[in-house]
Amino acid sequence: MRAGSWLAILFIAGMIGVIAAVSILTEPRPAFSASSDAALNESGDAARGRLIFAAGDCASCHASPGQSDRLRLGGGLALASAYGVFRVPNISMDPVDGIGGWRTVDLANALLSGVSPDGYHYYPAFPYASYAKMRISDIRDLMAYLRTLPAVSGKPPPHVLAAPFRIRRLIGLWKFLFFDRTPVAYDPERSPAWNRGQYLVEAVAHCAECHSSRNAFGAIKPETRFAGGLDPEGIGYIPNITPGRIGDWTAADIAEMLKSGNTPNHGRIGSSMTGVVTNTATLPHSDRDAIAAYIKSLPSRPTPRP
Repeated sequence: MRAGSWLAILFIAGMIGVIAAVSILTEPRPAFSASSDAALNESGDAARGRLIFAAGDCASCHASPGQSDRLRLGGGLALASAYGVFRVPNISMDPVDGIGGWRTVDLANALLSGVSPDGYHYYPAFPYASYAKMRISDIRDLMAYLRTLPAVSGKPPPHVLAAPFRIRRLIGLWKFLFFDRTPVAYDPERSPAWNRGQYLVEAVAHCAECHSSRNAFGAIKPETRFAGGLDPEGIGYIPNITPGRIGDWTAADIAEMLKSGNTPNHGRIGSSMTGVVTNTATLPHSDRDAIAAYIKSLPSRPTPRP
């Protein structure tokens, strides 16, 4: 056989190997299988789930635009980005257009692994990179609460994305590079309040998802975590919440801001943070104090340049 023929065979074999490797690497991997269903579907507590719903800021994205009821979760909000426009889905109890047909295991797989019930990757515009650190008990409680909310009919419009980003399978590569499901570790050297705050800030409330800058792939730059940056929608600048910017705020100032929206310099928060405060104001005072304690302990980082 000629050398050219051998080279062609080797090239084809190499390409097949690369395709196979990419296929394996990008395969959606749900955190739980259907066999986990029984354990996951133990009864949740809707009252506790309401607090997880508030801490997770679910209504700010999923409430249907153009109406005042934050518990009508029909979705449809448009999220502009460098990759196109994402449309927030309906997570109401409508069995056709929402998640009324979901089991708790389906919600767990969405939050903990960014995988849909039909086995597709979710785009990380859905902040599962933070939700992935949530506790199963909180997910059970959240589902119990969601089941108390009204069904809303209607599917939002589809995403409008640039051609390469329409291929959901490629999100598997993003997950391989940037997705970390390591749970939030309890630090015995810290107070219970600080540990509670760490869990809320890093997982449920996903504060870093907004208060950080991102690289070309849309992943958080570690050196800018909590230090703010350009709003992904291009409509402003997200503030630095490390001591590099708010070091003169006391823990009581932070807790008060989370309750009333008032800042210690007699100002008020604005933009998308107003919706966050609407939610954090409903949390127990102890949770706002816990968030404040953790925020005060963040490493000081300079605000990234625009």
